[in-house]
Amino acid sequence: MRTPPNERLTSDIAEAPGAGKSAPERKCILSGEHGARDRLVRLAISPAHPDGSCDVLPDPLAKAPGRGAWLGVTRAQLEEAISKGRLRGALARAYKGAVLNVPEDLPQRIDDALTRTLLDRLGLEMRSGNIILGSDRIAEQARAGAIAVLLHAADASEGGASKLDQAWRVGSENEGSGMRGTRLPLDRAALSVALGRDNVVHLGVSSRGSDAKYGGGAAARVGTAVERLLHYSGALGGAP
Repeated sequence: MRTPPNERLTSDIAEAPGAGKSAPERKCILSGEHGARDRLVRLAISPAHPDGSCDVLPDPLAKAPGRGAWLGVTRAQLEEAISKGRLRGALARAYKGAVLNVPEDLPQRIDDALTRTLLDRLGLEMRSGNIILGSDRIAEQARAGAIAVLLHAADASEGGASKLDQAWRVGSENEGSGMRGTRLPLDRAALSVALGRDNVVHLGVSSRGSDAKYGGGAAARVGTAVERLLHYSGALGGAP
């Protein structure tokens, strides 16, 4: 994923599938601002319990039936909204008439759900042959222009990441641009478990099936999951 210094993560990937099309937008129930659906997090409510109440739950794949409520804020902003009682009011307006149970650990549940979604996606792409592992192989493929997204574990060394970033810039004809891979909020242990390999520190996502703006294929699928997690963690700023 291309992340020039001091710039937010590009939305080119998140706008897949279909470069040239505008990404669908949703309105954050807390900020009132509209943002790309691929960056916001959807909340859904469970079927009613015997007492008539419903649980508010994260819906990271945005596939749960029924009405949804969307959050475009960071975790820190969500926690502040909860402490001030603003989330409950916003949810009451979004789900009019419903008796809602809002879990105290909702921010952590969202974090866990987004992390699990990304790791599951990486596992699926690995089984489909779209993930490239091993520093030497990543560097080779990057110089050949065959990598659309470059990711580094949170505990990757700066030197190792920089070498792969440079190879990626060369293959992408972006030398001198400062373009670099994305450092994930996940360490090598989490990535290794997800991909079923030992010591996964860096990984590349094949450019196969992607167009010039990575508007499709594995790059789009992984990019969407990465961007949503990074936005929620605050790495991309608070605006949707």
